[in-house]
Amino acid sequence: MAEILIVEDEKVIRESLTRLLQRNHFRTTAVDSVSAAEKEGLSNFDLIIADIRLPGEAGTVLIQKADPVPVLIMTSYSSVQSAVDAMKQGAIDYISKPFNHDEMVLQVKKAIKNQNLRDENKALKHELEQRHPLRGLIGKSPPMKQVYNLIDRVADTDTSVLILGETGTGKELVARTIHTKSARANNPIISLNCASIPESLIESELFGHKKGAFTSAVQSHKGLFAAADTGTLFLDEVGELSLEVQAQLLRVLEEGEIRRVGSSKTQHVDVRLIAATHRNLLQMVEQRLFRKDLYYRLHVLEINMPPLRVRGKDIIELALTILENTSQKFDRKPYSFSESALNLMQQYDWPGNVRELENVIERAILLSNNQIIDTQELGLQQAIGNQNITSSKTNLSLDEYLVEFVMTHENDMSETEMAEQLGISRKSLWERRQRLNIPRDNRRQD
Repeated sequence: MAEILIVEDEKVIRESLTRLLQRNHFRTTAVDSVSAAEKEGLSNFDLIIADIRLPGEAGTVLIQKADPVPVLIMTSYSSVQSAVDAMKQGAIDYISKPFNHDEMVLQVKKAIKNQNLRDENKALKHELEQRHPLRGLIGKSPPMKQVYNLIDRVADTDTSVLILGETGTGKELVARTIHTKSARANNPIISLNCASIPESLIESELFGHKKGAFTSAVQSHKGLFAAADTGTLFLDEVGELSLEVQAQLLRVLEEGEIRRVGSSKTQHVDVRLIAATHRNLLQMVEQRLFRKDLYYRLHVLEINMPPLRVRGKDIIELALTILENTSQKFDRKPYSFSESALNLMQQYDWPGNVRELENVIERAILLSNNQIIDTQELGLQQAIGNQNITSSKTNLSLDEYLVEFVMTHENDMSETEMAEQLGISRKSLWERRQRLNIPRDNRRQD
């Protein structure tokens, strides 16, 4: 539901326009001046409707102050030229007073639709330019076919989905694919990595806050649930949420309502929630670290993303696609892999999964002196050797091996050294410690 700010000093017109828009299912805030509008936080709105003549500053100053929020100008019949001038300054359109109710509603709907299209195009362009080289799910292995089947079954519903899998397997790509195939495809999808937001700010980030709700709340913030209204919200690493925020999330799923921090009013939202984690939520439920009722609300349908090491020839298909897209990203001539490089990639376990594959190929392109990437540019030979470090036990799984290796060497190796020996990043080592409950000796951390 779109948020509209009305800036009109005549009380009768202000209240009439408020009632008209609310009857047509828009949320409204009404003020009588530019200064009052600024106190509401201009960026929190999807559209601003402003009269030209206002006490203090003219309504046209909002065109620049609110950018990129669109501004629709209201003017009297005698001020049409002023309205045309306002459009030259960047107003999306103007409407004359007294306005026809049907015409006003049509203007507002048109403005909201056009702004949504601009935002979507901008977001897609930014994603193509800045995100990782993969722009969709790739692979024909049996585990991936199972993923595709589940996506097709759930996409057309509003069912909550829980995506499980190791770090770097492509859980966000699954969420975006579900959204793209759903009836919400033309509405926003917003993503948040719950682990990247401090616990003290996560409630405000999700549900929004009113100005003055806490010390640093210098202006109102609508929150991600409100921003994703009529669309999809993807919460990655949902297992990192505190029990308090979990309770609020459960309320949204059950009642479809949010309440901003510092506000006594509730707000209805229509959001499909997709969550993901690399952690064992059932184990967290048993440890009372994750709410059982929230787990079952999220776990309507589970999709398990397979690790790259079990996807067979998908590795080569992914590598070739990443190579082509990254070459274009760097504006380089087409690259290819040597046969030995392809074989090496097939042998490697890829503990960082597809994300690690992307990073390896990007680095290889930067280091390569010609258009053929060979084994030395991949830098995986030492890692392959490290996979064969002798263990005191045989037939260990990869997780069992990692646990034994860390427990054996953490007194004589730093975290950085162990990560290098395992062929993974420090962040990946930390994530595996969390998932596998490997205690950490705090005496050596560097």
